[in-house]
Amino acid sequence: MLDKIDSKLLRLLQQDCSLSLNTLAEAVNLTSTPCWKRLKRLEDEGYIIGRVALLDGAKLGLGLTVIVMIKTQQHNSEWYEQFVAFIKAMPEVLTFYRMAGEYDYLMHVEVVDMKSYDRFYKRMVNGIPGLIDVTSNFAMEKIKYTTVLPIPD
Repeated sequence: MLDKIDSKLLRLLQQDCSLSLNTLAEAVNLTSTPCWKRLKRLEDEGYIIGRVALLDGAKLGLGLTVIVMIKTQQHNSEWYEQFVAFIKAMPEVLTFYRMAGEYDYLMHVEVVDMKSYDRFYKRMVNGIPGLIDVTSNFAMEKIKYTTVLPIPD
């Protein structure tokens, strides 16, 4: 269970994971050693799974965001494992979900342009047998983007 100090530490780290230990400790009214122990415990227990720098895709030339929805008739474990490994190896795929509902899988894909997406699409449909419907939706505008999770009080 998280207490209020743990929750505050996680909120602070989600906003800026480069904050120093001293800054974090001051923000939660602890000295550095107990604060470090809490951070270590949060990592050990899996609340903190990594620390990254968020990059601006547009500045990197990634101008096309695609939401891809997939239907398949394949549901055996061998096919699933191959499919998952294939998709995980594609750097253009940022998020990948197995779904309940009309579609079996959903992906968030970032590429340079439509030509790049066409190459991605062909690589995917030629590399994975058994896909019966691949629907691509192209984002016109990014209205909200965050990696900050809403931490319950």
